[in-house]
Amino acid sequence: MTKPAVPKRHSLPTSPFKAPVALPPKHFEVGDRVTHDTFGLGRVIALEGGIAVLVDFGSAQERITVPYARMSKL
Repeated sequence: MTKPAVPKRHSLPTSPFKAPVALPPKHFEVGDRVTHDTFGLGRVIALEGGIAVLVDFGSAQERITVPYARMSKL
């Protein structure tokens, strides 16, 4: 038999086991200028219902999916 998973308690402010901080989701609009770690500078040209964005990087158009970890708005 296995033990059920129990969430860790983070009661002390000085604890080295602090609760992970959830980053707010990134939100993009058509026309936003963005930068991507691999593809460089681009402009959002289409949205796919919160699942992905289509970005024109000049030499190519790329579909970037959520959570957009390597892309940020300028």
